[in-house]
Amino acid sequence: MSSAISMASMSTYAILGCGSVGHAVAEELENEGKDVLILDRDDGRVEALRDQDLDARTADISDVEVAEAVADRDVILIMSSDVEANKAAVENIRERGGEQFIVVRASDPVTADELTELGVDVVINPSAVIADSALRALETGELEYKAEQLADVLAEGERLAIVAHRSPDPDSIAAAAALGAIAESLGVEADILYEGEIGHQENRAFVNLLGIELSTVEDANLEVYDTIALVDYAKASEYTLDRHPDVVIDHFEPELDLDARFTDVRPNVSSTSTILTKYIQEFDLNLTEEVATALLYGIRAETLDFKRDTTPADLTAAAYLYPFANHDTLEQVESPSLSPETLEVLAEAIRNRNVKGSHLVTNAGFVRDQDALSQAAQQLLNLEGITTTAVFAIADDTIHLAARSKDIRMNIGNVLQDAFGSIGEVVGHSTDATVEIPLGIFTGIVGTDGNRDVLLDLTEEAVRSKLFEAMGVESGGESSNGS
Repeated sequence: MSSAISMASMSTYAILGCGSVGHAVAEELENEGKDVLILDRDDGRVEALRDQDLDARTADISDVEVAEAVADRDVILIMSSDVEANKAAVENIRERGGEQFIVVRASDPVTADELTELGVDVVINPSAVIADSALRALETGELEYKAEQLADVLAEGERLAIVAHRSPDPDSIAAAAALGAIAESLGVEADILYEGEIGHQENRAFVNLLGIELSTVEDANLEVYDTIALVDYAKASEYTLDRHPDVVIDHFEPELDLDARFTDVRPNVSSTSTILTKYIQEFDLNLTEEVATALLYGIRAETLDFKRDTTPADLTAAAYLYPFANHDTLEQVESPSLSPETLEVLAEAIRNRNVKGSHLVTNAGFVRDQDALSQAAQQLLNLEGITTTAVFAIADDTIHLAARSKDIRMNIGNVLQDAFGSIGEVVGHSTDATVEIPLGIFTGIVGTDGNRDVLLDLTEEAVRSKLFEAMGVESGGESSNGS
């Protein structure tokens, strides 16, 4: 049997069993000018099909003779609702040794498996097809309804403040830029605001190269805005604004009930940029190159180039954006030059590394730029044999730690939660996460250089032992370092 027959050469068809499904298929093939033979055991049905000028004949499809009757047909579609008759028809056809392309109707997954084992090329479950079609129609209708709701809320005012999460990443910034484009299409002036700082060099390159304008919440007067929107805000920020938001769009569930007039939270997708791309499509906006590039990068960054928790919705959104994006700009964003401080942090992290198995933990001393830790953790993953990295340093009165992992058996976010969740604030995913731990009783030690060394030694021992324990690594095992 071969199922590699070119579909272009398949010019003759047979339909065995012509109920409602078979009839619909027959009509479609006839409309395309195909040569179709229909076999069905119901005399009245066959007569009705002949009245429609269809080539229909009376036969029990489970009879051995039917296999001979359809031997000259390229494609055989067995569409009866009688599963046992369908199985018999398949067995009879395959026993003849023919290589026809066979499509069969099944009633459930178990039947589908049985038919596949009999040598069927394609199995169709009408119930699943109808359910899938209904879900797609529901999704389309729901998006249309939500888009109308969003437009109504945005159009009520003249100025919109779009607030990204604290120290925003590309997904949050891109989603904010997309919502701004939607607002402007409705005649609403929009500004993107954020708390914290845009620290990671990739994030700064992202904003600068795409010309995305952002302002800090501290420098803004929220009273001049009629409408407040939060995008990709829930996971990385505590709500600090003194008024309720009007719009919340996120791929994480907010921990608090923010009582927004419009909410679209979809934990079943991996990025807020994916959600905003769907709205861009629904509003039928002419995408600017900048917004398309931002959204595509937002999806790629959040899914680690489609290697982390990627859903079909993320892939279809990326496919839509791809032709509109500037790929030269994307390459520049993804390969920013390392700052001198980042290089110093990386060098210090390499010197102080402690390796157990494929896990590396290191300290980078005292730093000013905490985002350099994330870059160092990512760079250290390139070391031979290393699958998990954790880099920590002290800034002000806090231990900052960034971790990365490419070990599919490990959820690094859960590791940090187990190790430090009771004393620090953990943010992140299965492959990258960060935690901030107050120095607490160690704070008073900082003073002289000698005391700084003592503080580093104390924190390093505590952090390293907790991390290795949470990773399931024996604390007494072999280790290596750069000293």
